[in-house]
Amino acid sequence: MNLFAVCGISAGMALAIVLLVMPRFLPFLKKLKFGQTIYDLGPQAHKVKQGTPNMGGVVTALATVVTLTAVTVIVGIKEGWKFDLHNALWPLLFIMVGCMALFGFPDDYIKDVKKNHEGLKPKQKLIGQMFVGLVFSLYCYFFVGSDVLLPFTDHTWNLGIFYIPIMTVLVMFITNSANLQDGVDGLLSSVTVVGMAAFGVIAAFLSRYTDLQAALFPNLDGGRWFQVISVMCFAIAGASIGFLRFNRHPAKIFMGDTGSMFIGGAMVGAAMLLKCQFLLIPICFTCIMSTVSVMMQTTYFKITKKKTGTGKRIFKMAPIHHHFELCGMKENQIVLMYAAVTLVLSLIAIVSLQAFF
Repeated sequence: MNLFAVCGISAGMALAIVLLVMPRFLPFLKKLKFGQTIYDLGPQAHKVKQGTPNMGGVVTALATVVTLTAVTVIVGIKEGWKFDLHNALWPLLFIMVGCMALFGFPDDYIKDVKKNHEGLKPKQKLIGQMFVGLVFSLYCYFFVGSDVLLPFTDHTWNLGIFYIPIMTVLVMFITNSANLQDGVDGLLSSVTVVGMAAFGVIAAFLSRYTDLQAALFPNLDGGRWFQVISVMCFAIAGASIGFLRFNRHPAKIFMGDTGSMFIGGAMVGAAMLLKCQFLLIPICFTCIMSTVSVMMQTTYFKITKKKTGTGKRIFKMAPIHHHFELCGMKENQIVLMYAAVTLVLSLIAIVSLQAFF
């Protein structure tokens, strides 16, 4: 079967699962009173969201994992694939489920069930992120290679042994960035649809060039490798479209850390398995800027407070999407702006690999 047809089926299947499961999951969360606890220092307009069901990311994760596994197994049996460690199914499941289970779901549980807004302690979350990042980086180092593609060229950059610590930090950075992005109704879901579709297209294109596969991925069965990654990307894009049905403003449910960490793991996982780490910069630009804006705000506040005794701020509030809110933009306007920016930058990211094709 044509790969793009398989990817279309994957997106449709994940979308259908979310649309079928979510209407039954929402009453369950309300019954258990798994509602969002709104931070006191957040935008005042968000106070009305207090108690909105959280952990909706569980359904997105369920739809993605079920679709990815089912489609991979069915296609794999038909094509005679081996399901060993050279199959991208296993590392993808590890990083997505690992990010969700080790520090996404526990954080939501503490916040929403225990009603403690602080969630996991920073040290606990850091240990979990380091573990997932290190194990995944070690896998990529030994199975995928330590070189990364350089956009707009036909060259790669071999990081050698430094690949492991750098990629470990990258996993931590991107998962946290996705988490910070999830602060406006429908925001992370929207950019996920666009961004993961872009990674899916890149994987599908790479699957068509056997010479390129032999040169850049000599230890892997390129056709199988890229097909599984592409299926995952379109599955999570489809699941995110379904989630938007319930998460668009005014949101009936939030994805919580459970969903944002799962999505962050999927993003960085796809990029690393494709050797396209540099493409995280354009494709995940809005997520990255969420983290950068927080870092800028915190640093500037500390510096000015030390010098003058009164801390000053660059933005009205960080992450930067809250700054746009306080400047008068509606939540839907912010979502459309972020999605449009992600779409343009994703197209540039795809074109940047033309030299390899």
